[in-house]
Amino acid sequence: MCKHLREVIKKKQKAYKEWKMGGISKESYLIDVRTCRDKVRKAKSHVELDLAKGIKANSKRFCSHINKKKKKEEVGPLNTEDGVEVKDNLGMAQYLNKYFASVFNKTNEDLRDNGSMTNGNEEMEVDTTISEVEAKFKQFNGTKSAGPDHLHPRILKELAHEIPSPLARIFNESVNSGVVPYDWRVANIVPIFKKGKKSDPGNYRPVSLTSVVCKVLEKILKKKVVKDIEVNGKWNKIQHGFTKGRSCQTNLISFFEKVTDFLDKGNAVDLTYLDFRKAFDTVPHGELLVNLEKMGINMKIERWIRNWLIGRLQRVTLKGELSGWREVTSGVPQGSVLGPVLFNLFITDLGTKRGSVLIKFADDTKLGGIANTEKDRDILQEDLDDLVNWSNNNRMKFNSEKCKVMHLGINNKNFCYKLGTHHLEVTEKEKDLGVLVYHRMTMSRQCDMAVKKANAV
Repeated sequence: MCKHLREVIKKKQKAYKEWKMGGISKESYLIDVRTCRDKVRKAKSHVELDLAKGIKANSKRFCSHINKKKKKEEVGPLNTEDGVEVKDNLGMAQYLNKYFASVFNKTNEDLRDNGSMTNGNEEMEVDTTISEVEAKFKQFNGTKSAGPDHLHPRILKELAHEIPSPLARIFNESVNSGVVPYDWRVANIVPIFKKGKKSDPGNYRPVSLTSVVCKVLEKILKKKVVKDIEVNGKWNKIQHGFTKGRSCQTNLISFFEKVTDFLDKGNAVDLTYLDFRKAFDTVPHGELLVNLEKMGINMKIERWIRNWLIGRLQRVTLKGELSGWREVTSGVPQGSVLGPVLFNLFITDLGTKRGSVLIKFADDTKLGGIANTEKDRDILQEDLDDLVNWSNNNRMKFNSEKCKVMHLGINNKNFCYKLGTHHLEVTEKEKDLGVLVYHRMTMSRQCDMAVKKANAV
């Protein structure tokens, strides 16, 4: 807000007081109101125009402005399994926490008993430097929320020069000893509405507000974990979610490049879209830790992650009301730094054996292949069965309602596929989309041929 705009607003406020006191007429006051309103609108338009022009240089600022304009979705009222409607904030917080905890997988007792065991490999001590900690503190966004320990990021950012030294010592002692403080293993859950009915607790995403101090250590450890995996050459090349240098765009380009190649050669193609139910909340800790050991990451970091996952507690916060604590027996915290990386490592061995095209974006998986004959259909079905077997062995479940099939190609025979005992369906919308995609691919090929002919001439 510029100086000239502040002066106009003050002039309007002064005119309002004078009008109330009878010093000026209503018409004179309204002139100042209209002038102020017009200048404020022009100033807002100018700011939004600058945001739009600078979207390539600073897209985060533009998105932040749009998010502020959005209407915030309220929680509830919720309907319980017994058909009772819950309206009060404390009641909704309690019920949501009960529902979020109900989707967890049971704890592996061996994991509890062997929490302090290691894989026996000798590893060097993990050394976190003061400069690393200080750099992370300077990157803090002071507007973010604090965790259950009430240490606000704004305060920590202001102390970026004073506390890195003692914190670096605490971080090194925690990782090298494998001891994770209690405050780092508890979380306040904020329910975020996704879509559907607001009365259904399944339509809310549980986002964890954890200790900001712990997030600093998570960022440092994440960098070390990713480096170890890249050195070992075990990074999942078909994973595009939460991966540096990859995105939704690279996911689509990589997948449909192969699909269009099949279509260019006159083949029919079937695509299956798969989705896990409550993927991040149901990751079993035992199976996850086995995968981490196979990845060959630093033994001390692996042990720290093990103890960071064990004994976690959560409670739901809703408009100042707090539910009781509940034990977290599975999953990786949504909202944490390590959570997405750990999930990617968990599903690294989710794959096929028969050459079908498979692309992953976090928990969303696309599987496709040629579908000219029944033999082709059987190959794709066997790959689907492999994915189902993996989910059963790792105690994960597919959301059958969201798993669909798409048929591409003019001569496609529209084969049926099964995901376990569930038959994959094609909705009318997806049928139309399949036709549209195919025609757009055809037009693109025709344009390429026309360009080649023109260049030849």
